[in-house]
Amino acid sequence: MKTPKAEAPTDRHAALVRSLGLAIAEGTLAPNSVVRLDELEAQHKVSRSVVREAARVLSSKGMLASRRRFGTVVQPEEAWNLYDPQVIRWRLASSRRLEQLQALNELRGAIEPQAARLAAERASWDAGSDLVSLAARLWAAGQRGDNDEFLRLDVEFHAAVLNASGNAMFAQFQSLVTEVLTGRTKHGLMPHLPHHEALQLHVDVASAIQRGEAGAAHAAMSRIVEQVAEEVGHIWSEHHPNEAPDASLRHPTEADGAPQLPPSASRSLGES
Repeated sequence: MKTPKAEAPTDRHAALVRSLGLAIAEGTLAPNSVVRLDELEAQHKVSRSVVREAARVLSSKGMLASRRRFGTVVQPEEAWNLYDPQVIRWRLASSRRLEQLQALNELRGAIEPQAARLAAERASWDAGSDLVSLAARLWAAGQRGDNDEFLRLDVEFHAAVLNASGNAMFAQFQSLVTEVLTGRTKHGLMPHLPHHEALQLHVDVASAIQRGEAGAAHAAMSRIVEQVAEEVGHIWSEHHPNEAPDASLRHPTEADGAPQLPPSASRSLGES
């Protein structure tokens, strides 16, 4: 019988970062509560160096801070780096998932239509042709119900539009869009088959960019973002008929990866 392979320190570190990140995003570890590193060490059966490194990573994301006389303290949401892909992922896994999606979609609505407009003004004919080809493959994947391929191509399409804008800051926005698209799929907020209008709108964006029609590209991308909000609200209402679309989602279960931290894992700042 083989001896089970020991978990690598890097795996334990990643698992602890994720567990704490999810707990902070959910509110299980409340703002201004004190996180006891010695208790985390015992609870997760990891070394002090793993705990310290996890705290350092979360501090770099604005979720934890070291305070004199108190120790390691959970920070309020306004201090977090809300553009960090991991922070986005953890917020999407929390009970405030719908609120997070709404905020992200509003941000997309401010950036992606303008990126499409700039792409129509700046992209080469070849780049436009590549987008049209990508939109056609996206359409085909959606029509045949290949959800994995559809997600991959959808991520690629939106990244290509942002890159084609010629704006380096817009191009870096693609990591956030990737988290939104992936999160919708992971948490069951995508239709089983993409709506015909959504597929057509991607074709419209690509065609407008290829033809250099900035206004049409902007309008089609704006409609894509609007439709996302409509779809999410509709799917949410179907699964939760007795709740308003903007109501909080359920708390994540253990199967969702939500951390199960005991009350002793943190204490309020005033109790330290």
